[in-house]
Amino acid sequence: MKLSEFSQIVKGTIIGDPATELTGVSGIKEAKKGDITFISSPKFLKYLHESGASCVIVKEPVAGLSIAQLVVTNPYYAFARALECFFPRPHEEPGISDMAVVSGKALIGKAVTILPFACISDDASVDEGTVIHPGVFIGARAKVGRNCTIHPNVVIRENVRIGDRVIVHSGSVIGSDGFGYVFEQGEHYKIPQVGGVIVEDDVEIGSNVSIDRATIGNTVIGRGTKIDNLVQIAHNVTIGEKSLIIAQVGIAGSSEIGSFVTLAGQVGVADHASVDSGTIVGAKSGVSGHLTKGIYSGITPIPHQNWLRSQALYAKLPEMNKRIKELEERLNKLEKGCTNDKRN
Repeated sequence: MKLSEFSQIVKGTIIGDPATELTGVSGIKEAKKGDITFISSPKFLKYLHESGASCVIVKEPVAGLSIAQLVVTNPYYAFARALECFFPRPHEEPGISDMAVVSGKALIGKAVTILPFACISDDASVDEGTVIHPGVFIGARAKVGRNCTIHPNVVIRENVRIGDRVIVHSGSVIGSDGFGYVFEQGEHYKIPQVGGVIVEDDVEIGSNVSIDRATIGNTVIGRGTKIDNLVQIAHNVTIGEKSLIIAQVGIAGSSEIGSFVTLAGQVGVADHASVDSGTIVGAKSGVSGHLTKGIYSGITPIPHQNWLRSQALYAKLPEMNKRIKELEERLNKLEKGCTNDKRN
């Protein structure tokens, strides 16, 4: 592909030879002739002059550079598009494998791919262009929308609804029973979990994610939300649009997470909590009650700037403690001196 062709895809401005031939994509340190690379921060400029790349994607032109430059608004996005161009995903031919188990009562759309050892239950539906990989189970009355990719060994339980262009990675379970029990006569009595799960359009769900069905009603994952690996989402949770739920987050039952929320790694959200749209919660924080829009960190979340100041003080605590003791000793001496003066 010529640089001029790629520049049209990302709407970039070329500095250098538009006929530069691009044959691959690589990181700035590993790039060789024919590769296109990118820099997203000025701190990487020091590597650029030594790079073997034929072209670099930049946000601002770099002076004195011998290789071609492609100036774009968002270099990281342009780099992602380059990866799409040079590393296209494997294309599976549409069709149903003889080694798949597909109910005669299931509704299968046009150009659907169902690979060996997948199982599609009664009254389930898989819409046009979707790919179902080996070992996937789709339960009764579950619905999977158009152009989805369901990777190996995913379980989509009964009455779950998956929107269009959804990606679910290996090992995830959507629609498992919510964790609901009532204590009666010395026993934990299971509360039937009869609701469902709704995953809206353009959601991506990482590997080994568990999304529980609602007790009644639905657990809802909003349009465009991205969920990382090893996340637990409990029954009746609602997550808004285009939120980021990052590795090992746990969200307890009936919590409400707004749109454009970021929950960083290992955040824990207590049951019936609510998080306003646009909120960012730092890694390993604990959330309970109502969190208004802001940036938070800490086991008990506090405003992020306050948390940063607190962290800066931690390293100084031994020195501050020593200083406080010295001041206490001086104060005691002064008090004794004042007492003696009064007696005299």
